[in-house]
Amino acid sequence: MSTEIRDRLAADVKAAMKAGEKDRLAALRLISAAFKQFEVDQRAEVDDERAVELLTRMAKQRRESIEQYDSAGRDELADKERFELDIINAYLPEQLDTAELEAHVAAAIERTGASGMRDMGKVMGVLNGELKGRADMAAVSAMVKARLAGQ
Repeated sequence: MSTEIRDRLAADVKAAMKAGEKDRLAALRLISAAFKQFEVDQRAEVDDERAVELLTRMAKQRRESIEQYDSAGRDELADKERFELDIINAYLPEQLDTAELEAHVAAAIERTGASGMRDMGKVMGVLNGELKGRADMAAVSAMVKARLAGQ
């Protein structure tokens, strides 16, 4: 079974091979390997929804690594992670900006009737479904926490 993301990945791997883009090809192969590893481990196909989940996890790992490398002064490793992050982000749905996230958070709080921190789980449950792959959920969680604490 092919998916839109996997088809695009395969085409990009071919293009990178033909163009001799070694760094890009290595990053694309990392993504492909993650998909194959998931299929082997879970004995399930990687559809577009799972691909977005895997790519989101990979992007989060890269952001954490960049932060650690930057704080350790390892610029060359941080740059490599940034390059990989850019390629991973190209396969993810477009990320929402802060204003759009604020609107989603406000709407979710209103819909769930959340009135304090004890309702954070309800709000995050709604937002996880709506924003999967389109926002950094750690940032969304911080926004929700700030809004609920301020009420």
